[in-house]
Amino acid sequence: MLATGVAPVDRHLAAKRFITALLLGGAGALALMLMGYGIRPDLAQAALAPMLWVKLGFAFAVAVSALVLTARLARPGVQPGRAWIGVGLPWAAISLMGLVVLMGAQPEARLGLVLGRTWLSCALSISFIASPVFVGLLWALRGLAPTRLALAGACAGLLAAAVGTLVYALHCPEIEAPFLAVW
Repeated sequence: MLATGVAPVDRHLAAKRFITALLLGGAGALALMLMGYGIRPDLAQAALAPMLWVKLGFAFAVAVSALVLTARLARPGVQPGRAWIGVGLPWAAISLMGLVVLMGAQPEARLGLVLGRTWLSCALSISFIASPVFVGLLWALRGLAPTRLALAGACAGLLAAAVGTLVYALHCPEIEAPFLAVW
């Protein structure tokens, strides 16, 4: 009787849920950024600076790694494996870049390179902008079968923060490696 009326499970259900969560959450994040902050007026000129692309590449690499981790943790019995390396590598790279910049800077300029002009608002702004993505990812996880709930939620939070950082980069004027590594 237990097997009566069993329908096959959609093999792509997890991917569909994550895509839906990221698209809708990303759209919500973009709307929050546009309404609350706006796009930086010199974005076209800033796009010529290599560090803007490093900043975007860093956030994108963290997002992809966090997505892999979250997707793996959404399935029972699937271990994260070496996917953790993908999360650590972007941070190691940007931190190394930040250290090189700080070592080459004048001592009186180092604090400014770490704090930038927006250190008081950066993390809170990213958290605010990332909230629709996080809600969407929690919805996606709820429809799947994670067995390590806290870890899956933490990885979803990391993914949401990385997407929030990508969206917030359209507004944020900070591009120094020490700032990016710390904040």
